[in-house]
Amino acid sequence: MPNKKLTKFKTKRKKIKDKSSGLAKLASLTTKSLSSAITNYKKNQEIKKIKEIKLKKLQENNQIIKEKKELRIWEDKLRKEENKIKIREEELRNKEKELKVKEENQKIENDRLIKKDENLTLITNDLRNKEKQLKTREEEQNRKDIDLKVREEEQISKELKEKKRKERVLKLIKQEEEKQKELEYIKIKEWEEKFDREQKAREQRENLREQRLRQKELERLKSFDEDTKSIESNPPTALEKFDIDKSKKN
Repeated sequence: MPNKKLTKFKTKRKKIKDKSSGLAKLASLTTKSLSSAITNYKKNQEIKKIKEIKLKKLQENNQIIKEKKELRIWEDKLRKEENKIKIREEELRNKEKELKVKEENQKIENDRLIKKDENLTLITNDLRNKEKQLKTREEEQNRKDIDLKVREEEQISKELKEKKRKERVLKLIKQEEEKQKELEYIKIKEWEEKFDREQKAREQRENLREQRLRQKELERLKSFDEDTKSIESNPPTALEKFDIDKSKKN
């Protein structure tokens, strides 16, 4: 602790000493360098003014450069805007041309529509006249149709009467034909029955004839058997054999 206090005291004393020496020096210098200090001060002021002027000029130059850049930027913007305006004007001119062409086309279309309306009016009038003519023709045709219908009905009535008459005649003819067929059938039936009777009679006669023939054959065979038996019981002589053989040959 005492050492620290001593050190602080020495330091403080040294500072006071240095300060006093500096004041002495300053006093000695004041007289000697007052004129040079004023000169230096003036020079410094001049230098400062020059620097300020240079700085101001530099700032002015920078400002000019900045303004030139801004001016170029604005010029570029103006050129772009001018180009846009030119393009817009060109578009507007083109649109005006298109509009003009559309107007001309519309005018042509309007003229065409007017002509079409006129033609339609003519066609409409022509159609009205044709409708009137058609109506007149239809009325006339209706009258003709009515007359024709009446005639057709009369014709149909006549045809029906004629048809009924023909049907009656055909019915009578058919009845007559049926009668004829029936008579023919009866005749055919009678003829068939007669033919059957005759056929049966012929068959019966044939059967009788065959029976008679069989009967004769049987009688002949019986007689032959009897003759054979008689010969066997009574043998013939040579002369009788000769007579028998001769009779057989005959």
